[in-house]
Amino acid sequence: MELWLDAAKGPLFRLCFAIMILGLIRIFLLDIWGAYKAYRKAGDKTMPWKLIISRSIEWLFPVKRFGHNRPFYSVISILFHVGLLLVPLFLFAHVQLWRESLGFGWITLPYQWAFWLTLSTIFFAVALFFGRLLNKSSSFISRKQDYLWPLILLIPFVTGFVCAHLSINPQTYQTFMLIHVLSGDIIFVLIPFTKIAHCVLMPLSQVVCTIAWKFPPETDEAVCSTLNKKGAPV
Repeated sequence: MELWLDAAKGPLFRLCFAIMILGLIRIFLLDIWGAYKAYRKAGDKTMPWKLIISRSIEWLFPVKRFGHNRPFYSVISILFHVGLLLVPLFLFAHVQLWRESLGFGWITLPYQWAFWLTLSTIFFAVALFFGRLLNKSSSFISRKQDYLWPLILLIPFVTGFVCAHLSINPQTYQTFMLIHVLSGDIIFVLIPFTKIAHCVLMPLSQVVCTIAWKFPPETDEAVCSTLNKKGAPV
């Protein structure tokens, strides 16, 4: 079991982390390139940068949206994302793993903060799952991965909490720790290939949307050809 743990924490961790970083860089660059090509073809190249920046900030920090549709769900979602980012990045044991595997580390969370953030993230993940499942408008537009992601993300939080705060025998501890590390490695690999990739695309979303509405001159003909409606009466 110790051999498996060492492999999961060492070479497998570095491999999965590299796949995540390279995958996110690829997605980011493809998005930039696509936006650039669309901008070059656009007839109107004027860009309302102040509006784009303000909308981007509003999406990154959606305080104004709390009072809109489903404010309680929005608050839960944001608090879930806060724990989802802070615990993996700033938990002491995680920073030590980063330092051992990558050669560098940073500041860590105080013990009590880490304890309550872990518990709250578990609670909010369950709340998000049932909130999406029981709400008709959310369930209508949700895909299978939208239900699975909160549950998948629960695995490293639950197993990590058990290992850190519950009294269990060494064999059970190693089993839970192996599940904890492997689930984290798997999440690293899945991130660039799922909707979680929006973590790097979100800052570009308003720019891409603005460019998308600046149709180039040949767009109408291309759409008609794609729909096999070229020459048909409007």
